[in-house]
Amino acid sequence: MRIRYAVPALAAAAVLLLSGCVDNSTPSAGGSDEASAPAIAADDAAIALLPEGVGDDGKLVIGIDPTYAPNEFKDADGNPIGWGAELAEGIAAKFGLTPEFQVSKFDNIIPSVTGGKADIGMSSFTDTIERQEQVDFVNYYNAGIQWASAAGNEVDPENACGLKVAVQATTYEDTDEVPAKSEACVAAGKPEIEKVQFDTQDAATNAVALGQVDAMSADSPVTLYAIAQTDGKLQAAGETFDIAPYGVAVAKDSGMAEAVQAALQSMVDDGSYDEILDAWGVADGGISEITINAASKG
Repeated sequence: MRIRYAVPALAAAAVLLLSGCVDNSTPSAGGSDEASAPAIAADDAAIALLPEGVGDDGKLVIGIDPTYAPNEFKDADGNPIGWGAELAEGIAAKFGLTPEFQVSKFDNIIPSVTGGKADIGMSSFTDTIERQEQVDFVNYYNAGIQWASAAGNEVDPENACGLKVAVQATTYEDTDEVPAKSEACVAAGKPEIEKVQFDTQDAATNAVALGQVDAMSADSPVTLYAIAQTDGKLQAAGETFDIAPYGVAVAKDSGMAEAVQAALQSMVDDGSYDEILDAWGVADGGISEITINAASKG
């Protein structure tokens, strides 16, 4: 995930609404869980690059953890939606295939890709050198880390020693960012940051809104979306930092990276990529050139 992060909508939104905190049922920045993605034409060049066996059944199997609004979450019927989900559907369309979402926990997606159970993993993965030991990444977006706190509670992410900080389990914020900040606190003789893990981002967001923790850390599009959905209960804490690329996870050295790269570049070139990002209000992180394994080349 961050790497990733989210505010799933509906099952969780019901709980959040009962507590009066968060309403994630609809995107705030122009997106809608009833809006359809743009019609996208197949691309012969991308199709020609597909590895043997991929799509033989007419489907592109997409591993996804739809618990990270507005990137990937669920509509009222439990179907994956969000701008990441729409990009995945666009990739399938470029291949002339039908998208088939394989919903699973985030940390099961890369094993599904490496094990051949999913053709691609599309779940706000931050491209890291460590993850590249298992999969290749086709880079499609730049996201940073953004903290949020309860309205009126000023928190500085660079001076958070002794605070409670909510994260979604297995995200970059959970495994790397907050632990590193906490270690720096201890090294300076200050109290550690108490990292509080949640299985889903909506639960982490709700903990901030309820005052159970001091702040949350998540990917920038997720945090900004959460702030917009909490009706003034949350505020940005500090500026966005540590900008890094999101990547579609594919089997390593399989040729699938080049195929997905061609499909996404075709979406950039025909405007469907920008159309999706604009509709969901996340165009600031858009890129014009689709790359492969950017983390190891930066």
